[in-house]
Amino acid sequence: MPHPALFWFRQDLRLADNPGLCELGDRPGLLVYVLDDAAAGAWAAGGAHRWWLHHSLAALEASLRERGQTLYLARGDAAEIIPALAARIGAREVLAGRLYEPWARRRDEAITERLALEGRSLTLHTSSLLQEPHRIRTGNGKPYSVYTPFSRAIFALGEPHSPLPAPERLEPVADAPAGLSLDALALLPRPDWWREFPAHWTPGEAGAAARVAEYGELAIGHYAGARDTPGTDGTSRLSPHLHFGEVSPRQLWHAAREFGVAGEATFLKEVLWREFFYHLLWHRPEMPESPLQAEFARFPWQPDAEALHAWQRGMTGYPIVDAGMRQLWRMGWMHNRVRMIAASFLIKHLLQPWQDGAAWFWDTLVDADLASNSASWQWVAGSGADASPYFRIFSPILQGEKFDAHGAYVRAWVPELAKLPDKYLHKPWEAPEPVLRAAGIVLGTHYPRPIIAHAQGRARALAAYAAMREGSATA
Repeated sequence: MPHPALFWFRQDLRLADNPGLCELGDRPGLLVYVLDDAAAGAWAAGGAHRWWLHHSLAALEASLRERGQTLYLARGDAAEIIPALAARIGAREVLAGRLYEPWARRRDEAITERLALEGRSLTLHTSSLLQEPHRIRTGNGKPYSVYTPFSRAIFALGEPHSPLPAPERLEPVADAPAGLSLDALALLPRPDWWREFPAHWTPGEAGAAARVAEYGELAIGHYAGARDTPGTDGTSRLSPHLHFGEVSPRQLWHAAREFGVAGEATFLKEVLWREFFYHLLWHRPEMPESPLQAEFARFPWQPDAEALHAWQRGMTGYPIVDAGMRQLWRMGWMHNRVRMIAASFLIKHLLQPWQDGAAWFWDTLVDADLASNSASWQWVAGSGADASPYFRIFSPILQGEKFDAHGAYVRAWVPELAKLPDKYLHKPWEAPEPVLRAAGIVLGTHYPRPIIAHAQGRARALAAYAAMREGSATA
């Protein structure tokens, strides 16, 4: 009888197209998930992430039972738990998908060393990316720092292999130990926050497959034209499924090829932005905390707890920003275009450190992803790789009028403004008093006045940027 092996689920909570699970083959296996908050430290899962993880693990447990297996759940130090479990079942090999976060890389190195001392091994597979970040290099052998040549390099590698099928049966180990119950992991945050999440999301591999099929049939071909309009269902909303590994990027790639028409290339390029962000994180592990462009370490931020709180609550007085922040709180997700608008407003109009915005998104997004979150905030701040220039300052008024011209998005998430005419919806402070009265609005009572005037915020941001550049020149 073949020796047993241990398979460690991480960011690949699926059975199909899971290389490590396929390598397990017909060997008896112990299938494990470990909640290791201590190793993650400041990057332990946030509240919305934990809600999703609870339900994704529940779906995975059900799928495994259908194939004769169970999921061993544990909480604690994976660097201790994984080697101990491997020894207990007599496994010579631990199989897992590779992780790319700095803390996870350090932990994998420690586990590898410990297992080697015991005559065992840790085998890592590519399960959450198309390509390993350390294998993609420029012509002179350096990591990429600009997206466009990076994406060209990925496309030049050709089509990814076809996805692997899910195993029909998984053989359990004899006398398998019993782990914790899912409830014992205590993942769910307070229910008054996530009570609306189930109306929007179906975590798990089956939910991911259903969303791929639904979106593929209806929208991938129109993705390029619809993805910037937040009042329509124009984006895939597959990001949380992709983050948790309920669907692989390889599966998405081939689904886009199958369904795509006009928007196929644009959709695939967005998949490659995620690959690029992981490439950056691998080569610049300081990215979640520190600006990638050194001069931004001297940026004259003006931390203001009240301003940050108003932004978090969706009470800035700018409807498109507030709609996005309220959508985030109630849905655990925000439309991508509005993420850029809201992030720009916090960083530039309010002069709040990008790290504070990234921390709020980390706690409230169901698709919170260290690489994408950190790189995106640095992109908006102008401090990242291939970043938008700092002096590119979105006008929340013009952005609202351009991308939510008839107000479907703002009216859905800021209902107190629903009766305003389109002309004033994105600038209610300009509405005449009779128009406000007819809409049932008293500014400052039913909806706040702008926390800062757009022109003032823009001028202040540009002055701060100039001061940073002057300080960099004299440093």
